[in-house]
Amino acid sequence: MQYFKTKLKVNNYQKTILAKHAGVARHAYNWGLATCIQKYESTKKRPSAITLHKRLIAEVKSENPWYYEVSKCAPQQALRDLDRAFKNFLTIPQRGFPRFKKKGKKDSFYLEGSINILKGNYIKLPRIGIVKTYEILPSVPVKNVRISKRAGDWYISFKYDYQPNPTTKKRDVIGVDVGINSLATCSDGTTYANLKAYKQAQKRLTRYQRHVNKKEPGFLRNATQTKNRAKAVKKLASSHKKVADIRADTLHKLTTWLAKNHSTIVIEDLNVSGMLKNHGSSKCHSRLWFL
Repeated sequence: MQYFKTKLKVNNYQKTILAKHAGVARHAYNWGLATCIQKYESTKKRPSAITLHKRLIAEVKSENPWYYEVSKCAPQQALRDLDRAFKNFLTIPQRGFPRFKKKGKKDSFYLEGSINILKGNYIKLPRIGIVKTYEILPSVPVKNVRISKRAGDWYISFKYDYQPNPTTKKRDVIGVDVGINSLATCSDGTTYANLKAYKQAQKRLTRYQRHVNKKEPGFLRNATQTKNRAKAVKKLASSHKKVADIRADTLHKLTTWLAKNHSTIVIEDLNVSGMLKNHGSSKCHSRLWFL
């Protein structure tokens, strides 16, 4: 399987439709979470995703006509995601109890059905229509997609069947040592720089964070956010995205080179949790991209 993700080039009308889908998915998720909590407190049992979906259609959808403006897949998959979140909470120690979703934070929704990739960089989505992307899409059949919002931009992602072509390896084995002063040092002497590539973006991120802190609404819990603070938060989110994109791009290029040219890759086993407990160098250790 191959994973593909790209940015959508949407107009104002399409932004509204996408926001409605994300809003319905968020509403269904929060309703399902509240229902599960209430049900468990009274009966010590949690309803399944199928049971929640039946109740959603009977109790919620009929009272909220804006549910009919979006694809039925968005709220249905949101309840499946909630069910998986509960299962992860019960089976994976590191996972916490499912939380209520907040508008504007990790907005996303799921679509399936009549999805067609058109020629070039266009894709046809159910209930949304033809949407343009910034990258050329692979000419493959797509069963479902996930659309998410990040720093004000919308992205689409999907999986498709892919058979990789074997590449000729230059070496059988290579060792990789991660560090603070450099991203990675290989056993053949190759060194990859660590933080200098996005040092300027990191400084800009710190400055925007300081601007947001100065525009805090105060100690009032229900204080409304000012327009200036909203602008500062938007700039901060874009700066976070910039830093993360630089980090991901560098890491993808390094791992691609390692995988294509070496049969076996050996990486040292690090105690990540112990390194992060060292307050003197935890900030540097947390930026080690291999961790």
